[in-house]
This record gives sequence, structure tokens and C-alpha cells, in this order.
Amino acid sequence: MSKDNYHLIHEGLERPVLVKKLQRAKRMTLRVSPTKRDIILSIPRKMGERQASAFIERHIDWLKRQLDDLPLAVPFENGRVIPLEGELHQLSFCGPRTRQQKGIGIVSRQIFCAQNPATGEEAVAQLQVLGAREHASRRLTDWLKKRARQKITARVDFHAKRLELDYKRLGVRDQTSRWGSCSSNKTLSFSWRLILAPREVLDYVAAHEVAHLREMNHSPRFWALVAQTFPDYEQARVWLREKGQTLHSYGAST
Repeated sequence: MSKDNYHLIHEGLERPVLVKKLQRAKRMTLRVSPTKRDIILSIPRKMGERQASAFIERHIDWLKRQLDDLPLAVPFENGRVIPLEGELHQLSFCGPRTRQQKGIGIVSRQIFCAQNPATGEEAVAQLQVLGAREHASRRLTDWLKKRARQKITARVDFHAKRLELDYKRLGVRDQTSRWGSCSSNKTLSFSWRLILAPREVLDYVAAHEVAHLREMNHSPRFWALVAQTFPDYEQARVWLREKGQTLHSYGAST
């Protein structure tokens, strides 16, 4: 841990607070990571521990509500159920591979007696992760990120061609504050967790960010561009607003 970062223990919280001193920070800000479940307090470099502790105390009720509102964590473990492109899959960590086996993939599409703990829905297929079990979670995450990049790139290229727009670079990360972004230098960034959402949701976010290549705003002209390349965007937009937060629960720390 950086010498500018430290943990504060508060008796009213089950988790320690990670305090980060930032050079450019002008005020204190609190947030809760939806994936790591960490409480993070960012403060100006000149601010001391006593001030940080007092700030946490003033916002203790807000922090408790934020933690209580987090979706139930679903770590990547054998037997767990996760969505892939909107369809529920049971994870199967199969151990060392044989010469005939490689990688990770869907190995069956039958109904399993496995349920999503958050919704009670049954899985419709299985994802088999081969190799040493202690590395299965990491290998699954890497595979999901790779698949997300492939799917997102394909849809971005489709919408960019349709709208006659060009982008410079495309990145896929585990960003938690937004599902996608477009910078002024035409760099597009997306959350890899979109691969967990229904296909039309990923498609909508791709269309949304491509439209920003021309309109860096949310004006009527912007939404007209989105509708031009993805006419039925409203349903996907509502899904993301109402259910998007649940995507952060998969692979999250308990």
C-alpha cells in the first residue's frame, strides 16, 4: 500500500475504511466499491487522520445504507450461477484438463438444479472451466473480459459504420461508475461486465458511445443518433437503469 494510503477502523462498520490522500483532491469524498465491497475515502494530502475519522462518523448512516443496498455477492466459485449474455449458466470447475480438452466453454444446454441466489431463476446451461481449481476464478474472469472485448468491438464497428463515424481506440475495463465512455480524442471505454447483460443491453451501450463520437452530450440530436442506429434502445436503457447494478455482484468479494 502507498505511504499516502492507510486504513481506519470504525466501530460502527464491519469493514475498514481505505483512506487515500490525493494530490488534486480539494475535498473529502466517500464511495463504496460495488465489486470489492471496499469503503474508500479520498482526502486532500494536507488533511489529517482526525479530520478523516470525523468525516466518516458524520456519514456513518449513509455508509451503512450503501453497504446494505449492495446486491448479494456471487463470487466465481464452483456450482455458482452467473449470467452470460443474459442467460444463466452454472459454473463447473473441472480441474486439470485432458489432451482433448482446452480452455473454457459452454458444454451443455440442459436445465440444471441450480439457482441464481438473487432471483431464484434456474440456470439453462453450464460453463466449464478447466485447469487447476485455484486459478479457475481468474481464468474465468480473463475469458469473460476477452469475450466482452470481442462482442463489444463487433457492435461498435457495426454502429460506427452505420453512422459513418470513426473511433481511435477501444478499451475494456472493470469500471464501476459508468458502463461506457467516449473521450474527446475518440477513445471508447466499456465495462467488461456488459458481457453478463442481455445482448441488446451491450448493443445499446455500444450504440450510445458511438453516438458520442459526434455528439458529446445528451441533447435531442444525440438521442436521434442513437435511435438511428439502434431504434429500440429505450427498453435496454431501462434494463440497465433498473438492473445494471446487479452485474457488479458477480465475481465480487463477499
